[in-house]
Amino acid sequence: MDRKLTAKGRATRERIIEGAAEVMRELGVPFATLEDVMARTRASKSQLFHYFPEGKDELLLAVAQHEADQVLEDQQPYLGRLDSWDAWQRWRDLVVERYEEQGDRCPLGSLFLHVGRSTPGARAIVVELMRQWQAGIAAGIRALQSAGELPSDTDVEQRAAAILAGIQGGVTILQSTGSSTHLRAALDQALADLRAAR
Repeated sequence: MDRKLTAKGRATRERIIEGAAEVMRELGVPFATLEDVMARTRASKSQLFHYFPEGKDELLLAVAQHEADQVLEDQQPYLGRLDSWDAWQRWRDLVVERYEEQGDRCPLGSLFLHVGRSTPGARAIVVELMRQWQAGIAAGIRALQSAGELPSDTDVEQRAAAILAGIQGGVTILQSTGSSTHLRAALDQALADLRAAR
């Protein structure tokens, strides 16, 4: 929203977004209605359109941003401090666990399917999510360099990009097949390659 909100207004808007995210996870994006969101959040129709004047599409984008933020939040505290091999292993386990629990249902993917992945708002959310995720991985690689665990000439951005691509590929296969084998393999190989670079 471009206009300024009071602290109470921000809290109300966030409550609506969180409630809408819960409804969409439970019912599925195509089946969730504004009436379902109003019932879950105890928000009136006028409140919904006050905070989301463009209606359901604007709310969907806000929920997509919420879900994108959740992707990174679910990887904490490890993504934020990948400063040891143990931390990298714990992060790997957390990523695998998160996506195994999610299974073939991807709330973020479903939202983009309905909003349109190529719309400017949706694309910006995806670009920023990937930027932040890769930055977290890259910071971890630099932390290993600083600790003397990796050579100083390691191409940090290329390694981080490859790890992120491996995760995304593994998740896509998991969503198609129900098996996390490829996700596990991608992360295990990425960590093995990092260790071998020492």
